[in-house]
Amino acid sequence: MFTVYKGWGDEEVARNLKAAGIIRSDYFFRIYTLLSLKHHLLKAGTYELSPRMSVYQIVDKMKKGEVIKNKITILEGWDLKKIGAYLESKNICSNQEFFSIVQKNFLNDFDFLKDKPPDADLEGYLFPDTYEIVEGEGCEKIIRRMLSNFDQKLTPELREEINKQGKTIFEIIIMASILEKEAKREEDKRIISGILWKRIQANMPLQVDATVNYITGKNLPAISLQDKEIDSPYNTYKYKNLPKGPISTPSLESIKAAIYPKESHFWYYLSTPEGEIIFSKTFEEHKIAKQKYLR
Repeated sequence: MFTVYKGWGDEEVARNLKAAGIIRSDYFFRIYTLLSLKHHLLKAGTYELSPRMSVYQIVDKMKKGEVIKNKITILEGWDLKKIGAYLESKNICSNQEFFSIVQKNFLNDFDFLKDKPPDADLEGYLFPDTYEIVEGEGCEKIIRRMLSNFDQKLTPELREEINKQGKTIFEIIIMASILEKEAKREEDKRIISGILWKRIQANMPLQVDATVNYITGKNLPAISLQDKEIDSPYNTYKYKNLPKGPISTPSLESIKAAIYPKESHFWYYLSTPEGEIIFSKTFEEHKIAKQKYLR
């Protein structure tokens, strides 16, 4: 493991390679880099090197920037608080730096953010995936990679369908973030999507526990009566329509479920302690299901 630090020239690289026992002659290393015109092309980063490697192999590796890469995994359903804490635990950036960056306006680089309210952060837009990162890669660069991933996943066909429905990308991401928290199976997500869009059209409150959990920071399958009274634009028991913004980072599956809801005769649903979704057509059926599965 050998690190080339920013600002190092071929002289510092050669001297430290020799001190680490990777090369025999720092003089020969410098001569080679100068004659091959590669002395100004050595890239910073941490490399995996061996004394058995030739100077040519070492220089070529540094010229190409073949640094050791670490992996980070952003999980579906995480919110910005969890992502920030995770990146801090990986020593990538502090929680404070992370939140200062996600408040920035990236509209000039990513047009899918054009319908996001100016005061909204990047909740819901940092696409969940596994990312390879190099040592010293800055927090903002990693966030931009997550946004680029989102940009690629939200294909022109999906954007066209959203526009055709008269919805905005921001609204779809809010709905998708709810679906991510409410169900695991794709089919269940599509049915719940149909129920929630139908409730909005009928001027009914969504009454989604996950939005209240987002306010409180809890992870409860059933929220308390007291929590239902919290005065917040994220409280879908107190206020109709979609909450103020996304409540989690949705997967592509959840985004598609928000765009392509499944029509049904259901108006209500609940999740059992085992994670099974029980759908009901009427409120009376829903009450019976609650007594049966949530006793």
